[in-house]
Amino acid sequence: MIDNLALLNADALVAMYGDFPPLGNLRLRSLSMDWRGPTVTLRVDLPNFPAVVPQEWEGKEVDTVQCHLQFLAVEDLSLTEWEPPVPCVAMQVQPLNENRRIRVGMTGVGLGLGFTSSASVVVGHVSAFKTAPDGADGSRHFFLKKLDRMRYESIPATEEKTFHGRI
Repeated sequence: MIDNLALLNADALVAMYGDFPPLGNLRLRSLSMDWRGPTVTLRVDLPNFPAVVPQEWEGKEVDTVQCHLQFLAVEDLSLTEWEPPVPCVAMQVQPLNENRRIRVGMTGVGLGLGFTSSASVVVGHVSAFKTAPDGADGSRHFFLKKLDRMRYESIPATEEKTFHGRI
């Protein structure tokens, strides 16, 4: 549990960082909403690179860790601003007093997002890559999961629902 979240599938990140990295300041790469569930999936760059890297990343020229955070049973969604690229966002998570629910708020230049969801958040599609000088993430991604490594060398287009919608 970090910041009132029960993170599922976060073992690989905990092994690298010693604990789950803080979610206070992130770079939001994409936002995906699905009425089934309903879910909100955020593709984010974590704020720092781990001291311990997995074998799959050793010897690779990487400087950023990226992952998906999928929020389940989403309600009360409010998206007041979305003007990518969003360089840095502040994420606030507040517990609600009912049924393990949380209120998530994300604000930053080009973003105003808020919703309530289950406190259980699924972590997936963990990868490392080298950030381009302009901040882009279009370079080669080195994924941790074998299936992701077999299917993808970079982040697929947003229409690829098996990547962006499923963790």
